[in-house]
Amino acid sequence: MALLALVPPASAQVDPEKRRLIQMGIDQSLSGPSPEGAYLFYYINQPHFVRDDLTLRLAVAPVYIDSELAMSSSPAHGGNILAVGLAGGGFADDYAEVRGGQYFRGESFDGNSATISASLYRCLNPTQVMPLNLIARLSAHSAVYWRTSQTQADFTLPPDHRDYKLRLGLRLGGIPPELIPSRAGELSLWYEPTSRDHSRTYGLNGDRTLELFTEVFWTRAAVAYRLKNGARFEASAIAGGTKNADRFDAFRIGGMLPFSSEFPLGLPGYFNGELTVQRFALFGCRYSRPMVPNSSFHWEAFAYSADVTFLQGLDQPRPWNSGVGGGLAFQSKARVWQAKLDYGYGIDAIRSGGRGAHSVALMLQLDLEAWRKKGIPESRPYLEPNNPQSLDWARNLLKW
Repeated sequence: MALLALVPPASAQVDPEKRRLIQMGIDQSLSGPSPEGAYLFYYINQPHFVRDDLTLRLAVAPVYIDSELAMSSSPAHGGNILAVGLAGGGFADDYAEVRGGQYFRGESFDGNSATISASLYRCLNPTQVMPLNLIARLSAHSAVYWRTSQTQADFTLPPDHRDYKLRLGLRLGGIPPELIPSRAGELSLWYEPTSRDHSRTYGLNGDRTLELFTEVFWTRAAVAYRLKNGARFEASAIAGGTKNADRFDAFRIGGMLPFSSEFPLGLPGYFNGELTVQRFALFGCRYSRPMVPNSSFHWEAFAYSADVTFLQGLDQPRPWNSGVGGGLAFQSKARVWQAKLDYGYGIDAIRSGGRGAHSVALMLQLDLEAWRKKGIPESRPYLEPNNPQSLDWARNLLKW
């Protein structure tokens, strides 16, 4: 709680900051074939959208879009915020089967989806520095599955279906959608039941089931802080459990990409989502420091460890799984560019009958708001990235 007090003020659960971010991430295993771990999206958060009481959040990927329009009943004091959301596109419901450290392409498949939601955000302490928010969300989700070129002919796909979710959450603080946040902190509790329109077996001779009703619950505590000498640390603890979970609602742990999901469960050196678990406790810490004083380049080291209870049929011998790693981070003086190149070693990951796995991850962030505010010298006209005059805008960007 003392660490959470380091977080700057925030006025509401809906992000009050104007943001224009381009995020890219690639996580590649160096220890055999693995599921794809990658993303590329343009993130927009626009307070005062059209009217003072509206906020638009939009994430646009090449084949997927996630959006939410929020309306505040009292923009000046937080108050109640009602929001409607719409999301959908291709490959959002893909599933990769991993068992015992081996990726089974023949039991993996693709999936399209569409989701509509309605949310209520209620700030319970509008006069306090750290916001405590109640979140309630109802959503309807539709999924359609199809085979990849490598899905086995005798593998039966799960049925196309609709499901309905209720999410209830209590969140103190929050984590901004930034690659290297200077200060952030969160303490939160979540509960989410899911009801499907039908249940059915699928897989190889009906060896797995799409459950009719499942429940998941989790809690997260996280903090990030930058010291005056440029050093920075992160620490996090997240734990969760399920009731009657199937492969779609179980927790997936593994990988090093920070925006692979809304609540990423990273474990260095492991495949993206390698461990499928019904209960877990995951702890992690990260420390970075400038290579020389006032340098834009930082070295970093990190370690994560999880105690898990595997989903039935996806068991492994050891409940504890740990990973460590290090890397190089870059942050331009004007914070326009941020980048990280990380190496991870999965200490307990199963590979070819033994233990130990390697992976590398590259992450990039371009902050167009920071570019607009500080990136272009005032003596030069502002040049939009989508309206270049020759290549001047690219040369200007590389200076910061």
